[in-house]
Amino acid sequence: MNSKKFWIAFIVVFVVFEATNYLIHGVILSSTYESEGIKKVFRTAEEMDAKMWIMWVTDIVWAFFFTFIFVKGYENKGIMEGIKYGIYMGIFFSLVVAYRNYTVLPIPYYLALQWFVYGLIQCIIVGITAAAIYKPKEAESTSES
Repeated sequence: MNSKKFWIAFIVVFVVFEATNYLIHGVILSSTYESEGIKKVFRTAEEMDAKMWIMWVTDIVWAFFFTFIFVKGYENKGIMEGIKYGIYMGIFFSLVVAYRNYTVLPIPYYLALQWFVYGLIQCIIVGITAAAIYKPKEAESTSES
């Protein structure tokens, strides 16, 4: 494992994960979250702001293990490897989270479906990011020759 590339990939994966979280939840789904039927399910903005540090910590853990697992299974197959990994992790992570929340929270089905679909897309983007950044020295020298 190329440790330097791993840490760079981990940091960039975290940043991309946070940016896509903001795009999904702060922009695309924000009006959905403000609708009367769904608004009551969530904490107030002030309560969420006070607990936001917990989300950042869990997102750091998520980004670390997303990158760590990618690196451990790295096969030097380029961007397609990142896409495939993103699909696997998206189904593993987003499908489970979206439909578990649908089971326990009083949310409409369309929100669970959106969480799954946007989460899958997010994981693919993050997988592409990991594949684009992580490349051990052996793979770099092979591709240069």
